[in-house]
Amino acid sequence: MRAVRYGGYGGGAAALKHVEVPVPSTKKDKILLKLEAASINPVDCKIQKGNLWPFMPLKFPFIPVCDVAGEVIEVGSAVKNFKPGDKVVSMLLFMKGGGLAEYAVATPQLTVHRPPEVSPTEGAALPIAASTALQALKSSGAKFDGSGKPFNVLITAASGGVGHFAVQLAKLANLHVTATCGARNIDTLKSLGADEVLDYRSPDGARLHSPSGRKYDAVIHCTTGIGWSVFEPNLSENSKVVVVTIGPMVFLKSAMKMLICAKKRVVPLVAIPKEEELRFLVGLLKEGKLKVVVDSKHLLSNAEDAWAKCMEGHATGKIVVEM
Repeated sequence: MRAVRYGGYGGGAAALKHVEVPVPSTKKDKILLKLEAASINPVDCKIQKGNLWPFMPLKFPFIPVCDVAGEVIEVGSAVKNFKPGDKVVSMLLFMKGGGLAEYAVATPQLTVHRPPEVSPTEGAALPIAASTALQALKSSGAKFDGSGKPFNVLITAASGGVGHFAVQLAKLANLHVTATCGARNIDTLKSLGADEVLDYRSPDGARLHSPSGRKYDAVIHCTTGIGWSVFEPNLSENSKVVVVTIGPMVFLKSAMKMLICAKKRVVPLVAIPKEEELRFLVGLLKEGKLKVVVDSKHLLSNAEDAWAKCMEGHATGKIVVEM
């Protein structure tokens, strides 16, 4: 039995090629999924462009995408908590990918059951983006068990995949949210709960100045190109800037702040997927406390269009491929 997969060969969207390969076999500690949906993240495109080399020296063709939802077809002999027919959300192993396909092999440790209230599209949109938003907020001091104190948070590029989840999760943590985005997405962010929304092209948006004059106790920074000199005047005394789009300069700035014992700190975030957090996020979707904004949906046969949309870098919410 053979199945469709899409392999990235480096370069632009046109380099995403349709191939047919045998359906992967199930090892004793793995799960075979028939995929129903997958979502593309900016990091997938960075892999194809080679931006993560030599940290991820992958060989092409590489089947990209890790965030998937589907049905369990087979389970290995060592797998006890899943059975054929189960609907699930899963994050595939990052170094292996495999989500742009009809079938994929997943690990039980990064797979959770998907209730009927959560669609495949919603489930596939969660793993990387929502987990990153959740961990960024936890790094900033947010609590989700009712024990936290309210504070002011700025979320940049808040209409993107990570940002739109961060806005909603910040409100669930009882935070005051100021968000930045382009003018066309202002109403979307207000509908997700943002208290203040800045058009990043406006004078106040360019300065990150809160309309209410508030200082930010934390920043969830989901974009690039904003210097410390822009952040610094808007930060409270003991603030944290949690950077999602990390690079060498971010680590350098963080180290410098630590060396001088600065109260205003830069925190690079390397998100580590956790089963309990994915289960928590799926639960929020089930309860209607979290929404997925879908920029566009594409059939697997048109995966090149989804890839091109992601590479443009201006998606509102998530880009999803449906099988």
